[in-house]
Amino acid sequence: MRRASGLVIAVVAAVALLCGLPIVAVISSEPQANACVGNGLGGAGTPAAAGPGRTGPVGRWNSTQVGNAATVVGVGKGMTVPPRGWVIAVATAMQESSLTNLSVATDHDSVGLFQQRPSQGWGTVVQLTDPVYASRKFYEKLLTVPNWQTLPLTEAAQAVQRSATPDAYARWENDAGVVVAALSGVAAITDLPGASLVSCGAPPMVSSGGWTQPVKAAIVSGFRTPQRPGHYGVDLGAPRYTIIRAASAGRVVWAGCDRSTGNCDIDGSAQTVGCGWYVEIQHSGGVATRYCHMVTKPQVTVGQTVQAGDPIGVVGTSGNSSGPHLHFEVHIGVSCTASRCALTHANAIDPVPWMTQAGVPLGT
Repeated sequence: MRRASGLVIAVVAAVALLCGLPIVAVISSEPQANACVGNGLGGAGTPAAAGPGRTGPVGRWNSTQVGNAATVVGVGKGMTVPPRGWVIAVATAMQESSLTNLSVATDHDSVGLFQQRPSQGWGTVVQLTDPVYASRKFYEKLLTVPNWQTLPLTEAAQAVQRSATPDAYARWENDAGVVVAALSGVAAITDLPGASLVSCGAPPMVSSGGWTQPVKAAIVSGFRTPQRPGHYGVDLGAPRYTIIRAASAGRVVWAGCDRSTGNCDIDGSAQTVGCGWYVEIQHSGGVATRYCHMVTKPQVTVGQTVQAGDPIGVVGTSGNSSGPHLHFEVHIGVSCTASRCALTHANAIDPVPWMTQAGVPLGT
């Protein structure tokens, strides 16, 4: 194993400071990309491209809506706003107007893509129904928000909009990422430097056996405790929006919403059932891991190959959860087909001794 050079370590340290994150020791010597940048520049020092201004439909969004999103992204690029700002702006417009330039007020005197109000000093009705003007006003306000690039999207958007429903923006982050990625000519939003909060963070410590902590947090509920004999994993008390990482290399066999949960885009409760948004990964040797209660749709897809430490989502409280945390399971002797692995109560084991033996103890 080659050791990471001093230059790589210095760069990692600098990026961690930009993100406001602790500097983590690097054991794995392979260079890892990091998209948490403060100026919207890619690794080569060139502005991140906004792409050719696609206006065709993307997912649930029709050509007109995507055309409006293209305007929002184009204005951001022209103002040299980092790509994270494009995602925040598009998600905000999705919530406020469904990416539709509304010329007639539907709530008080709110108009335009962002439902900005003339009475609150945003501009005249004519100005606010000009998508270019409205986008520029949104970005001007966003750029005054302290640490906006590393805030959760819904907090950054709310700091600009002051909405009566401040948590509503979070549900559009995935859609906004898909649209911005399409407009930028990349396969996924995590491929666009600085666009996704999930891509922010220093490379994690990976043991010589190829394992790493999914999150760095205290254990708040153990495996099959007397109080919870049906608890087939451990709960790691990480804050909401903490990056969740693949514990080891493998293939994603599930990434989505637990069907028994129903609506995974809202906070769960002790009475809600299921994992909420969750991921399952098949590893070598009949081992599999499960990661539950993400705040939003996972950042990986079924069939995708991941390496130890790759971001797969962010901590939330969807499903059977009374507060933000990661529910983490390890299963051995797992039987898999091409489309799914059988992760059952019978093949679940206590992750604590397993991860300790792997060289990356949980809860430390």
